[in-house]
Amino acid sequence: MEIKQDEHGRNGAFYIEEDGEWIAEMSYIKSVDGKLMTIDHTEVSEKLRGHGIGEELVARAVNFARENGMKIKPVCPYTRKIMERTSEYQDVRAT
Repeated sequence: MEIKQDEHGRNGAFYIEEDGEWIAEMSYIKSVDGKLMTIDHTEVSEKLRGHGIGEELVARAVNFARENGMKIKPVCPYTRKIMERTSEYQDVRAT
């Protein structure tokens, strides 16, 4: 499944789409200076749960942050949990 990205101004999301409907998404807000991405929500449809899709969304956000010299502030409890337990993500985690 392909993770796509949608951005409008400072608001954005990484998502998976099926038949025109977002079936998994992680939304974020970028700071005015573009150096901080606050992830505020992650949701995966019932039919995709248990397949690691949420972790894939987090990984995509981490890669995006690295590519763009950003830090991530995980406000979403799920994203915060994944980032806390994954040592490879600490370079982009905002303190």
